[in-house]
Amino acid sequence: MAAVVVVYLPALQAGFIWNDSDYVTRPGLRSLSGLGRIWFEVGSTEQYYPLLHSFFWIQHQLWGDAPLGYHLTGVLLHAGSALLLAAGLRRWTIPGAWLAAFVFALHPVAVESVAWVAEQKNTLSLVFYLAAALAYAAFDQRRSGRMYLLATFLFVLALLSKTTTATLPPALWVLLWWRYGRLEWRRDVLPLLPWMGMAAVAGLFSAWVERTYIGADGAEFALSAGERLLLAGRILWFYVGKLVWPFDLVFIYPRWTIAEDGWTQVVYLLAALGALAAAWWLRARTRAPLAAALFFGGSLVPVLGFFNVYGFIFSYVADHWQYLPSLGLIVLACSAATRGAARFPGAVRWVVAVGVLGGLGLLSHRQSRMYRDIERFYRTILADNPAAWMAHNNLGGLLRDRGQLDEAAFHFRETLRYRPHSAKAHANLGTLAQDRRRWPEAVEHYQEAVRRAPGRAEYHNHLAGALRETGRLAEAETHHREAVRLDPTWHVAHNNQGVTLRALGRLPEALAAFQRAAQLDPTSAPAQLNLALTYSLLGREEESRRHYEQARRLNPALPALSP
Repeated sequence: MAAVVVVYLPALQAGFIWNDSDYVTRPGLRSLSGLGRIWFEVGSTEQYYPLLHSFFWIQHQLWGDAPLGYHLTGVLLHAGSALLLAAGLRRWTIPGAWLAAFVFALHPVAVESVAWVAEQKNTLSLVFYLAAALAYAAFDQRRSGRMYLLATFLFVLALLSKTTTATLPPALWVLLWWRYGRLEWRRDVLPLLPWMGMAAVAGLFSAWVERTYIGADGAEFALSAGERLLLAGRILWFYVGKLVWPFDLVFIYPRWTIAEDGWTQVVYLLAALGALAAAWWLRARTRAPLAAALFFGGSLVPVLGFFNVYGFIFSYVADHWQYLPSLGLIVLACSAATRGAARFPGAVRWVVAVGVLGGLGLLSHRQSRMYRDIERFYRTILADNPAAWMAHNNLGGLLRDRGQLDEAAFHFRETLRYRPHSAKAHANLGTLAQDRRRWPEAVEHYQEAVRRAPGRAEYHNHLAGALRETGRLAEAETHHREAVRLDPTWHVAHNNQGVTLRALGRLPEALAAFQRAAQLDPTSAPAQLNLALTYSLLGREEESRRHYEQARRLNPALPALSP
């Protein structure tokens, strides 16, 4: 644990990056009723991982929006997984338990999962995954009903944290085959069938959520069966390569072009099949290589291209996707190294082990530096992958907020260069035009954003505001109405709708919109201020004064009312 904390010191000083705001509990979910929505309202959170988002909910009660607490939690969860890995390997009597735990704890491919707050879904779910495997190993030895129930409970917790842990039941079958040489129906297969049923349901549901709520659907995901098979072969070898040679790690790797008739793609697939065949041929001598290959490949199945994953719009590979699968090859290598090192003197073994682990730790420490601040994060990505349109777009937003409008415009245009149909880039160019008070230009970009992504409430909201500034109030109100329909819990949309309704002279409707905004976010000073103004226009001065004082409490910069 000390080694992990030291290696990740740069990450502990980091802030939030990219989509962390989608996971750190947003204002509308911070109450007890919000906690209920996390569990019972699909779409209220980025992904339906209710235990994960409940964990974030608890963390927000503890340290609010301070990044340190979230980063320290991720680091400690990772260290905890390493300890559970050592305990599990010892329980399964696999050699090299502590070496494997240290390699996993310090390997650079884990940095993305540990230093990125949003990936607590990886670090939290792996704790439950490994704890469930450890409990099941105890059940396998003792055949205790209580231990089986404990293992099942931990597996359910893993599924509710991240559904890629659905690969645990087949992984346990692989381990049982490795231990006994064959699988027996009553001893090995039957106890895990309920787990397989839960895993199948969770996996299918998660795939549906990924398509329906996150957007993993459409032309960019329209790969043929042959293309998906070729993609899987290349992805497998990519991850093997990064485990063996963990240099030049990139947060967003260049996105490959998959060609069914490309001979290089076929080579990857044939090589993967050849490696599997060799491991099968060796099984009479040792089952370990085949078991490791099956664990590694099987755990990667959710991200090999057979299912749509939203992240594929950026790249077909990412370090955090092999966080759990990497255990298969790490354990195989460390077990083999432990057996092979027995012939060497103890001093030599220590020197080599410390050298390898020290090297991995230094690489991880260096890799974690890119998370120190958000600008460094995006500039590091672009230095490694200039075509990373997401980094261009988000860096542009950061620079725009700092008033560096020309450089921001450059990065937004670069986004459109690499991703011509990006609704977000058009929306950002619209915001840039809005900052420069170029309202017709802002309307044009927002209209393009709405055309390309009609289901995004924020784009309708932005377009409505720009239309209002150009005097097109009726059109503006139409888009406000659509924004509220798409996201009824977004207080900003209700507040902005009220502004336009007030400009149209529809004061009772405007008042209702402001009241809804204040109800959704009681800390919103603009909503209270708009309530005060609208009550005043309605001649209800006492209520107007009360809401103005509430606005002043929320925003002390507002001037005091005269007696």
